[in-house]
Amino acid sequence: MRTYASLAVAFALGGGFVGRAVAAPAATPASERPLHRLAGRLVVSEKGKPADPNLDLTQAAVWYEPDGGASPARPVSAEMTTVRKQFAPNVLVIPVGSTVHFANQDPILHNAFSVSGHNAFDLGLVGAGKGKTVLFREAGLVRVFCNVHHAMFSHVLVVATPYVARPARDGSFVLQGLPEGRGTLHYWHERSEPSEVRVEVPRTGELRLQALVTLPRVPPHKNKFGRSYTRGAYD
Repeated sequence: MRTYASLAVAFALGGGFVGRAVAAPAATPASERPLHRLAGRLVVSEKGKPADPNLDLTQAAVWYEPDGGASPARPVSAEMTTVRKQFAPNVLVIPVGSTVHFANQDPILHNAFSVSGHNAFDLGLVGAGKGKTVLFREAGLVRVFCNVHHAMFSHVLVVATPYVARPARDGSFVLQGLPEGRGTLHYWHERSEPSEVRVEVPRTGELRLQALVTLPRVPPHKNKFGRSYTRGAYD
């Protein structure tokens, strides 16, 4: 790696060279700079009051994007299963470029779909023991539903950074190996919209992130055709 040093040069016009070049201390290469951690706690509130204490805080994510950018983690192959008319897991966090295999373990048909931007997909009707795979090319929150059953939903969070953490049941989280400098800390819970806050690394003390519950247990949505579900689809 090349090292760039600034030079201070003194000279006199018309009088020849009267000074000398002085090399400033070389900057520490990025690969040798110390890495840091951010610790904090995610707190969920609803209508200005603490949310239901039984709310599962593990169904959330915190991720950090330094201003200088960061390469995402290596893509992975993950799986989301439909079983007993539910998606499992309900929240999946993956790097950009990863694939998710949607497998059906129910004895009935399901049709997983999403209308989330460039990550939109429609798997069509899939029977028991079968499944299909989706490639997620773009960072963002992907809300997944079933076109057959209104109450079936899940989330795939696609991130373009390697600095990701899932909170523990008490909301605590730790992000490791962060570079020094400013950046944006994002956080999200399945019952809230994504939020963000500007931070500077290193930072002392524990961060407190507050997510606001704005969504009901089953997010309001239409079917894949943009129409309301029939009554039978609510089973």
